[in-house]
Amino acid sequence: QVQLVESGGGLVQAGGSLRLSCIASGLAFSRYTMGWFRQAPGKEREFVAVIRWPGGITNYANSVLGRFTISNNNAKNTVYLQMNSLKPEDTAVYYCAASSNFRGGEESEYNYWGQGTQVTVSS
Repeated sequence: QVQLVESGGGLVQAGGSLRLSCIASGLAFSRYTMGWFRQAPGKEREFVAVIRWPGGITNYANSVLGRFTISNNNAKNTVYLQMNSLKPEDTAVYYCAASSNFRGGEESEYNYWGQGTQVTVSS
């Protein structure tokens, strides 16, 4: 049974930082592309960042480029999202997802999703 469990969310002031973690179990983690998505109240879920397998190439949404960093630790089956210089518009539920057949990055390419962790940035 595959599980993705996010943690690290919380309430932070604008300009602050948070690090999200997503621990995966039940899959060959090192052979999956891992992504982070977010969904703000009343909005569609949107792509945030991805770290691809193979090669570890990373891509980011323009809205977070230069502020967020995605990384992974295969020994710990964990993917991270370091979020710096947070803005109120970053407030959302953040989800991690795993893809065994990543192509262009559509949500449909992700096989597994976590339950999400809430990030709230106050102004």
